[in-house]
Amino acid sequence: MKYTTLPNTTIKVSKICLGTMTFGNQNTEAEGHAQLDYALDKGVNFIDTAELYPVPATAETSGCTSEIVGTWLKKSGNRDKVVLATKIAGSGDYTAHIRTTGFSPNAIKEAVEKELKRLQTDYIDLFQLHWPERDTNRFGVRDYKLDTKWEDNFNEILHSLEGQIKAGNIGNIGISNENSWGTMRYLEEHKNNNLPRISTIQNAYSLLCRTFETDLAEVSLRENVGLLAYSPMAFGVLSGKYLKGNAGDDTRLKLFPRFARYSSDQATEATKRYLEIAEANNMSLAQMSLAFVHQQPFVTSTIIGATKLDQLKENIESIDVVLSDAILEEINAVHQVISNPAT
Repeated sequence: MKYTTLPNTTIKVSKICLGTMTFGNQNTEAEGHAQLDYALDKGVNFIDTAELYPVPATAETSGCTSEIVGTWLKKSGNRDKVVLATKIAGSGDYTAHIRTTGFSPNAIKEAVEKELKRLQTDYIDLFQLHWPERDTNRFGVRDYKLDTKWEDNFNEILHSLEGQIKAGNIGNIGISNENSWGTMRYLEEHKNNNLPRISTIQNAYSLLCRTFETDLAEVSLRENVGLLAYSPMAFGVLSGKYLKGNAGDDTRLKLFPRFARYSSDQATEATKRYLEIAEANNMSLAQMSLAFVHQQPFVTSTIIGATKLDQLKENIESIDVVLSDAILEEINAVHQVISNPAT
């Protein structure tokens, strides 16, 4: 395994982070525990969850993922061996079953306390805001429209998070599904008011979605806010299994076809071309896709998820794959022709 540090901290994290979003839906508790055991054995010390998980989100399953992580932590006694990240859900119809109070002081306090209980721990290493309160482009939405109803509350949010840090409940903070303006507002409040500094930003990033490079990459590198890249496999599309017709009925896109962000005609064509590059260079598309993400200078850690141990094994082994300049040129040639088909 390879390691780095969470920006602006001394915390060592693996360059691969285990995403747990399937625990409690596609994976049972026993399967989740097996994944956690295997990942830790292979050097993965970074675990990501959220109060919203598993996804698709429902009132019945909300928090189940963190509960499964929590029972593993209690059973294994491995709390001191892992860096634990979780998130408070953003506001909207999708999360009304959790709460409708956004990132208010009471909402943040409640979210932290409930996650501590589910995870069976007394501290969270990295607490993240799952997506902005304001209505802005996220999850592939285009054609920006100004949210005129939202009132700026970045200062209040950071004060609330500061209270949780001082209480010893959380160590560091991050954002997710955020854009450049929002990221810079958090940094501005930190600089001007001596409030907590964001360490990371968790956004989608893959061969099919490289929009992070347009402006957030510069913010990340100049301001030292590390990307935790999620969906690096594009919901499994970049395994090539859907192209080859060997995807089982229990795969994510067959179970939940509404998650079609990575399944457009353009995304499928781009995936075909990336598969050709991978096979011509004697590697799997999955490992090439993940290696591409690992090598980006703005990426702190790549969040991988799997429903089966053999998938997890292949994904973790991608850390040893190094893409040559020649392969990167081939990848970028496809990107020039079919840019960000899954924005």
